[in-house]
Amino acid sequence: MRKSHPVRRVVLASAATVSAVVLLLSLKPASDPATASAAGAAPQQTAGQRPQGGARAGSGTVTGDAAQTQYGAVQVRLTVSAGKITEAEAVQAPKGGLSDQKTQLAIPRLNQAAVTAGSADIDSVSGATYTSEGYKKSLQSALDKVEPAASGADGPAAGSSGPAQARTVTGKAAQTQYGPVQVRITVSAGKITEAEAVQAPKGGLSDQKTQLAIPRLNQAAVAAGSADIDAVSGATYTSTGYRQSLQSALDQAGD
Repeated sequence: MRKSHPVRRVVLASAATVSAVVLLLSLKPASDPATASAAGAAPQQTAGQRPQGGARAGSGTVTGDAAQTQYGAVQVRLTVSAGKITEAEAVQAPKGGLSDQKTQLAIPRLNQAAVTAGSADIDSVSGATYTSEGYKKSLQSALDKVEPAASGADGPAAGSSGPAQARTVTGKAAQTQYGPVQVRITVSAGKITEAEAVQAPKGGLSDQKTQLAIPRLNQAAVAAGSADIDAVSGATYTSTGYRQSLQSALDQAGD
């Protein structure tokens, strides 16, 4: 019995050694690069690395510059998706007294019009002309801030053909008997998409004539696409100055 003990020890030791080797091989880390590659495992993303793709150009929320009006500031915020307006709201609007009623009347209509039109080429709300004009100015400012996103890394390659970019130009101020008239237009693909008077006669009777004439002249300029528009009855001087400044703006847009 004593002679057999050493043999048993050798056999048992050998078996234990083999078992240990097998166990170690079976516990080889699965994170080994070769093993992971063979198994088709995707490599882990490095910290700070951005996934490919991302937000589409021309999407997000932008706020236009505040436009000052006779009754207070108007400021518009837009939500844009793939270059289209999906939501519009006024973060500032005239307040106090009669302005509250006009704001409550005009702003929801202007918001809806902005989404429907997809541009600042919207009609003024009757009875809220100043608020409407301020709204359109701030709306255009917000839209101008969206444009650069469309020409980013995901946009058309440099030198490739694409839709014409809108351009805003301001004509020279035309002096009239009752004060200067100055017109700003937005032109896209050679067409007037928006017209506004940044200066117009003010004070006394001029306020009424300006309020009557300017919206009609703006609309006529967009419809005609030129300075060949009719004068507004009762506002001959303002109409003449408007056409002169409009022509000046068109001349600059054509350069």
